[in-house]
Amino acid sequence: MKINELFETELNFEITGIVDDSRDVKDGYLFVATKGFNVDHYDYIDMAIRNGAVCVVADREVNCSVPVFYVEDINNYYVLLCKKFNNILDNDFDYIGVTGTDGKTTSTSIINQILSKHQKCALIGTNGMFIGEDKYNTSNTTPCVSELYDVLGIAKANGCKQVVMEVSSEALLHNRVEGIKYSIVGFTNITEDHLNVHGSIGNYIECKLKLLEHLKEDGIVVYNGDDVNLCQIKGYSFGVNQDCDFVISNVIEESNVVKFNITYKGVDYDIVSPLVGLYNVYNITMAFAICLLYGVDSSFIIECIKDLKPIYGRREYLDFGQNFDLILDYAHTFNGIKSILESCENYKTIITVTGAAGGREVEKRSKIGKIVLEKSDVVVFTMDDPRYESVDKIIDDLAGDTKKEYFRIKDRVEAIHFALKVGAKNPGSVVLILGKGRDNYMAIEDKKVPYCDYDVIKEYYEK
Repeated sequence: MKINELFETELNFEITGIVDDSRDVKDGYLFVATKGFNVDHYDYIDMAIRNGAVCVVADREVNCSVPVFYVEDINNYYVLLCKKFNNILDNDFDYIGVTGTDGKTTSTSIINQILSKHQKCALIGTNGMFIGEDKYNTSNTTPCVSELYDVLGIAKANGCKQVVMEVSSEALLHNRVEGIKYSIVGFTNITEDHLNVHGSIGNYIECKLKLLEHLKEDGIVVYNGDDVNLCQIKGYSFGVNQDCDFVISNVIEESNVVKFNITYKGVDYDIVSPLVGLYNVYNITMAFAICLLYGVDSSFIIECIKDLKPIYGRREYLDFGQNFDLILDYAHTFNGIKSILESCENYKTIITVTGAAGGREVEKRSKIGKIVLEKSDVVVFTMDDPRYESVDKIIDDLAGDTKKEYFRIKDRVEAIHFALKVGAKNPGSVVLILGKGRDNYMAIEDKKVPYCDYDVIKEYYEK
């Protein structure tokens, strides 16, 4: 796009991209010196120009070698520029946003699978952006403003009319979804997490509830009615509580299927799904409620739920011909880990590989370690995005003062190999690889080193 299509100016040179992070600048980019949460990007204007920025947008006087355009509310103007650059109009999409501590990826993936069979839909979340089988990589669960509007431009070019989004608390805190108005928002649950960022559970809840500020005037709210942290919300509730709008009952869990009922306005709906575990019953119910309230026929939704595909990195069963069950899961919160461990209680032997992220809440590590040690027969503590922390120190925090035996294998590849060998010696057992799901990197110091649990497992069996 030409610069004179973005500003009233006689200049007409080409703009090849718009960002507010100087590290992301490439030749031909426009750099917007926004005021970040922890950093003022005004301080990085010179670096942006060295990296190829051909002009700058600022809210203060700048002395530099490229044209500068001055605006007052720079953060909001940044959103407007990104929308204009990618030709995104307010009525291009129906946005459906889901937030919560656990279940965002699974719930949004189910919604997307249902809506995609109805008409073309885009899913934006932890695993990237998906349009049908096509995947586009993104850097965060909810991308930063420039990246978000870049992928929305791709969604528009592909004819999508709905966009289903995971909305993280940090995205709400850092205003990454500015300019988005949701037709439907959903709340899975809120449990203690990200307190290193938010400071307290109260601040965390308050931040999650900011999603309501992005709801259209006639928008719909769906929330977990069994969660006391969500009781102040007004909308459509779901849960086992009989006072909920969508009531869950008669849950029967089998080895490869879950059956249950959803009752809404006096009508019972029989649900059968290959996504097992009580936590998935909640995820499925949220998706059912959102799609029904969106106007999709109940029979169509129920048939789609019967045929749900596995969610990448979410209770993902991996079959390499081994004589035990192997599950890859992103669970890294206390509630997420507890839920998947409890869902595996019927196995004679549970072998768990997990760690804890460095630079995050130290306080929750002992709590996580305790539940893993209590509910697993074999435990391997290992690295998981250590950043600048010592892996040994993190494992010490996880183990606490336990007297129960566990294995300390700092190298995650070796830890996974060890667990697979233990599983092979215990036919009919389950090996849980928890914490990273399908992440494609390991955060070590300030670098994202290429790494993927799935690739480690696949290569192990190929060799």
